[in-house]
Amino acid sequence: MNEQRFSHSPELRAWLGLLVVLGPVLLVAMDGSVLFLAMPEVTDALEPTADQALWILDGYGFAVGSLLIAFGGIGDRYGRLRLMMIGTAVFGAGSAGAALASGPELLIAFRALMGVAGATLLPSALAVLSELFTDPRRRARAIGIFAAAFAAGFAIGPVVGGQLLSRFWWGSVFLINLPVVLLFLLLAPVLLREVRAPRTGRVDVLSVVLSVSGLLPAVYAIKHTAAEGFTGASVAAGAAGAAVLGWFGRRQLRLEHPLIDLRLFRDRVFTIAVVTGLLPLAAWSATAYLAGVYLQSVHGVPVLRAALLALPGATVLTVTCVVTPALVARIGTRAALLTCHVLVAAGLFLLLPTTVSGGIGWYVASTVVAAMGYGISFSVVADTAVAAVPAERAGSAAAIAETSNEIGNALGIALLGSLAAVLFRLQGPGLAGTLGETLRIPGLAPEVIGDAKSAFVTGLHAAALAAALLHCALAVLALRWIPREPSGTGGTGAEPLTGAGEASGVR
Repeated sequence: MNEQRFSHSPELRAWLGLLVVLGPVLLVAMDGSVLFLAMPEVTDALEPTADQALWILDGYGFAVGSLLIAFGGIGDRYGRLRLMMIGTAVFGAGSAGAALASGPELLIAFRALMGVAGATLLPSALAVLSELFTDPRRRARAIGIFAAAFAAGFAIGPVVGGQLLSRFWWGSVFLINLPVVLLFLLLAPVLLREVRAPRTGRVDVLSVVLSVSGLLPAVYAIKHTAAEGFTGASVAAGAAGAAVLGWFGRRQLRLEHPLIDLRLFRDRVFTIAVVTGLLPLAAWSATAYLAGVYLQSVHGVPVLRAALLALPGATVLTVTCVVTPALVARIGTRAALLTCHVLVAAGLFLLLPTTVSGGIGWYVASTVVAAMGYGISFSVVADTAVAAVPAERAGSAAAIAETSNEIGNALGIALLGSLAAVLFRLQGPGLAGTLGETLRIPGLAPEVIGDAKSAFVTGLHAAALAAALLHCALAVLALRWIPREPSGTGGTGAEPLTGAGEASGVR
């Protein structure tokens, strides 16, 4: 009966369907960053070790990124809407489990489960939108809204987390997911239709296993070494992870239908686009997490004020995502990518004047300047990657571009967060692996507290400086590798957003 009612108004059904789809999309994006301001409270409640704290933060992102392409193929074969329904239900169950976790191990496990579920949602959501909007112009507008919502979710995650923590306990940042999950499960069968697409070849299960089993021990080795120094376990895990990832790469080059088409990286423009998807997310996630600890643990800023301090940057990022397509049409993709990397680097450099005794103003300025660069990267990466390859390989290009965002989000905390942890371990008082653990030790002398805070700020500076220099290097490569657009044109020539959305959604 309800479907018959909406069949008389397909446009209304399409826009209502878009609103329903955006719910899970926002959750997947927000949960990549919602813990950035919550970690001091999580640390106080669950007392994780230094490497457990990093796993709590980025285990989710690694699960999403590692499985995103595989679930895209599974959705093509068995139905996108069915996969979204299952994934959303599992996401809700994982959220409830994370909220009630009694120890760091359980929280890591439930965060990983949420990541697996989140990987089912993003590619399927784009395919469902393509079915809802058959008119190309409306579809382009809908996918633009989708992209802006996804970017906004990353940006507002810390703000939402801070608002909740000012009134409730840390588990509330996960329980807020449940009403959205329930609404989607109730409304999706009414407003959305099943989508399947013919797909040549099968999902290579061994490739999925190799990607995950290679990535996780390699990251474990980095985190463990950062927290405790080189040990036999960390060296063995790193060597095993590198060997498995090498096997994974060689297998992709031999398969007719690889999980990740590594041959696409022979195109320099494609490579720049994918790295632009990865590096800004890495810089943003690492500095947002470290800055949250800086505000609350170094300066004692209440969590609600910390959330408000993050609001200007979140607002600028969201607005930039909306206006970037018009900017690219005017100045071209090459100039837009250069602007992106210069702005991110400039924003990261603004974190360097922060100190133990001051620097909150520098932090706010940093988030605003860098947010403009982040917003540009979120908006142009997929379209640039797709435009750089032949049309028949657009699906693989878009899937890799989407995956680079999620992997970047996780790698930022794994690599740059570990760099900060190493410096804290080397320069701090040596009483514990993290600033939070150190400050919980009773009876500390003021000079010991000062040394611990100073060591943390040094780690923050090192992470920001490393990310800024990488962005400068990428700007130089973009200047050398990306051809200048012909006079009178302002883009790659691909249909903005629509090409990427269609390619990643219905393959």
